[in-house]
Amino acid sequence: MMIVSFLIIAWILSWFKFNQLFVQAFKELFNKEITIASYYFMFFGIGAIGDLILFINGSYNVLLK
Repeated sequence: MMIVSFLIIAWILSWFKFNQLFVQAFKELFNKEITIASYYFMFFGIGAIGDLILFINGSYNVLLK
């Protein structure tokens, strides 16, 4: 569920042009060109890591019925 939450956050931040800020900052810091897909993939990765941590800690409620 955190993956979806973080993707929604990325989408909302893109309304305020945060995605362009992120792409430009990444280019200036690391001298690498990235795309908007990388921006969304970063939020996807953070959400996936969060889901894994919740799953490992046992606080992730999965209905397997």
